[in-house]
Amino acid sequence: MQVNWRYFPLEQVNSAEGPDWKLWEQPDSHRSRGRAAFQAAIAAREQGDEAFERFHWGLLKAKHENGQDHGKANTLRAVAEEAGLDLERFDRDRTDRSLLSKIGEDYAEGHDRLGAFGTPTFIFPNEASAYLKLTPKTPLTDPMAFFEDFMHIARDQTDVLEIKRPTRPAKT
Repeated sequence: MQVNWRYFPLEQVNSAEGPDWKLWEQPDSHRSRGRAAFQAAIAAREQGDEAFERFHWGLLKAKHENGQDHGKANTLRAVAEEAGLDLERFDRDRTDRSLLSKIGEDYAEGHDRLGAFGTPTFIFPNEASAYLKLTPKTPLTDPMAFFEDFMHIARDQTDVLEIKRPTRPAKT
């Protein structure tokens, strides 16, 4: 299986600014932790797919395992260094506004053409798609079996439109 990671800013999906507002067109002064991470990921990808993969997994670890702010320049640079990126090129590409259009292209593909509304959304080669939300509290006992089951439902059982668990009040 090959995963093709795309840029999909939730800040764009959830914006109250209206459809003409675009995160990737905002000035550098616009405060956005997400855009900083996207810019860094784009800069990493400019150094090749393997460099991007190392950076991407490092950034996920920094944010979700180490509790680091993925929108801070020092976090992004530290992850780039740990991923073995050319830091001079990374810094230059991370501030190159012409690369921001990649966010808009991926967003348009995901949102406008494929109907994605959140992350992670999995889009399979047959263009069946599914949004998946898991609790981070409990690790899966058999992640591969779970993912195979998920793919069977999401990719192959396209008549299943939604599975959602009700939230129950805590017992007192």
